[in-house]
Amino acid sequence: MTTELPLDQVRTLLAVVDEGTFDAAAAALHVTPSAVSQRVKALEQRTGRVLLVRTKPVRPTESGEVVVRFARQLARLERDTRAELGMRGETEPTRVSIAVNSDSLATWFLSALTRVPEQPRLCFELRREDETRTAELLREGLVMAAVTSSPDPVAGCSVRALGRLRYLAAASPAFVEKHLDGPLREALPDAPVMTFDRSDELQDAFVRRLRRGRGGASAVRHSVPTSEGFVEAVAAGLGWGLVPEVQADPLLRAGRLVPLAPDRFVDVPLYWQQWKLDSPALAAVAEAVVAAAAEALRAQGTF
Repeated sequence: MTTELPLDQVRTLLAVVDEGTFDAAAAALHVTPSAVSQRVKALEQRTGRVLLVRTKPVRPTESGEVVVRFARQLARLERDTRAELGMRGETEPTRVSIAVNSDSLATWFLSALTRVPEQPRLCFELRREDETRTAELLREGLVMAAVTSSPDPVAGCSVRALGRLRYLAAASPAFVEKHLDGPLREALPDAPVMTFDRSDELQDAFVRRLRRGRGGASAVRHSVPTSEGFVEAVAAGLGWGLVPEVQADPLLRAGRLVPLAPDRFVDVPLYWQQWKLDSPALAAVAEAVVAAAAEALRAQGTF
């Protein structure tokens, strides 16, 4: 087995993953489907690994994800080099793909992007995902950077602490009067609760902390998969929920929300992970994100 990875084979694998089928990749590369199949098989022989699951659409195996990530990084480096050399065809904006959690997207992240210098010209492609799963998109090579709750760097990536996004347990005054009459630790587990989606366990963790490890949130669980919709649902009295501090503050002042446990909160640490590339575009975005996070988030280690 040779350690060389021929670039035409690597690029072909990426085309198959992006296009979804061997035929579509062949059309995109202007070669025959047979040539695409031969290149992928040759690359699998060189690596000694199965790189693709032959489904429709095809998907990379764990080993295939490593090669796909390498292919995307290679394409990024090639594009940056061409731009620095002033070569023709490199005047179009550079695409920067980022995975970011919904609450960051709704509160502080977009303002970070406005800080990015106008040169080099960039186009942002944002993919919204839970902060516990954004690192998976990096691992799969689908994005160049991510806001994530994991301090453990994905292979081939660097990591920087951004700060902590604080959540407050809150509900509408009418909801409190109707459902939370009595000690909070006894009433809260039976009260209707808001969640972001079926994988959202933030409210359950809060109840367990409140009750010293016992139980979780109510079986009456309403799901709203947008940050803004979640907050509005809590304010409307559909259920109680953990609301990002920056979104809760104006509603608390207006009397639309009341805090359920003013001395208790949940802090979610956030990190910036990105490819280890000497890319001016990625470096500019990273600096803007870190600066905006320092202003919007609570510092790591402060309470």
